[in-house]
Amino acid sequence: MSTNTDKDAINHLLTRGVENIYPSFDYLEARLNEGKQLTLYLGIDPTGPDLHLGHAIPLRKMAEFQKLGHKLILLIGDFTAMIGDPTDKSATRVQQTREQVLANAAKYKEQASKIISFEGENAAELKYNSEWLAKLGFTDVVELASNFTVQQMLERDMFEKRIAEGKPVHLHEFLYPLMQAYDSVAMDVDGEIGGNDQTFNMLAGRDLMKSLKGKEKFVITSKLLTDPTGKKMGKSEGNMITLSDTPDDVFGKVMSWTDGMIIPGFEILTDLPNGEIKEMKIAMGDGVNPRDFKVKLAAEVVATFFDRATGDAAVDRFNKLFQEHAVPEDVPEVKLEGAMSIVDALVATKLAQSKGDARRLIDGGGVKVNEEVVTSYDFVVDPAMSPLLQKGKRHFARIV
Repeated sequence: MSTNTDKDAINHLLTRGVENIYPSFDYLEARLNEGKQLTLYLGIDPTGPDLHLGHAIPLRKMAEFQKLGHKLILLIGDFTAMIGDPTDKSATRVQQTREQVLANAAKYKEQASKIISFEGENAAELKYNSEWLAKLGFTDVVELASNFTVQQMLERDMFEKRIAEGKPVHLHEFLYPLMQAYDSVAMDVDGEIGGNDQTFNMLAGRDLMKSLKGKEKFVITSKLLTDPTGKKMGKSEGNMITLSDTPDDVFGKVMSWTDGMIIPGFEILTDLPNGEIKEMKIAMGDGVNPRDFKVKLAAEVVATFFDRATGDAAVDRFNKLFQEHAVPEDVPEVKLEGAMSIVDALVATKLAQSKGDARRLIDGGGVKVNEEVVTSYDFVVDPAMSPLLQKGKRHFARIV
């Protein structure tokens, strides 16, 4: 199958949101200019029930390849997830059962479909690495392991840090990059895409492809969106937008990001032209209030994962709620009987996950009843008065 070799499209593919390209920019540019279909994959271990923005970034890069006519594979690491990727971990991951892993992966294809296509002439494929990894015998594993050295494995920063701190590094954690490397060999791919935190694992696959097949495998590492502490935004950190979030939740979470995340967010999560992003960066540097740019970013992110009309509607609701201080028209109603404390009411309406969470919200001044801030745990809520409960600026519930 021939592919699109448009110069501008290829340059955008190789530069926008890209951290590094292995073996080089020139190598991959030349391969893309040949006009031959390449096969590449993104591997995701199902360690949680939802895909998130950390997955969306390389998925968006995959979508660019698909639009140019290249073949995509979304690989579910149902086998490797049971081992546990040690990347960025200061302690050994808790291993999961196969049942847990498959339950987590149940919605991945549906969520990934918001970004890449599994239909049509050039449909993406969905594969599971247990198909080949579960069949490897001990002899096979020993032979694969002979392609790597202990020194290579110890080059991983998290292993060096743990050893220096006297923390254990388990043998099965050394096997994780070996298993991920074999994925490339089993699928005989031309390339792999992933976050820059996966560089070690992806390059292990490149090494194994050279050793076992005498074939070069390109690797693209994408930039990560990090929070103010420098941590990547993901499941483990508990600060991530998931692809199962509602449009309003996505919008609100983007609005909670720091100003320093606005420009990187535009670069890796939207299709806005580079020139427009550069103009916004200059304007912010000149002292223009970044709030409006953040609203635009939130709308663009919603539009990316839903559609333009949904993004525009989210902006309208945000403006009514924050600028006009209006109560949403679709406030959920919760039927309760008898008067109760505000702590119990917050839990009953699911505005708080627990009584402890409810108390923390009250202590932080984040709870209102009928637009009045609640300061006491003993504040009484009476369903007969149909009170309006509010958590923060955008979460409401009316008790009836």
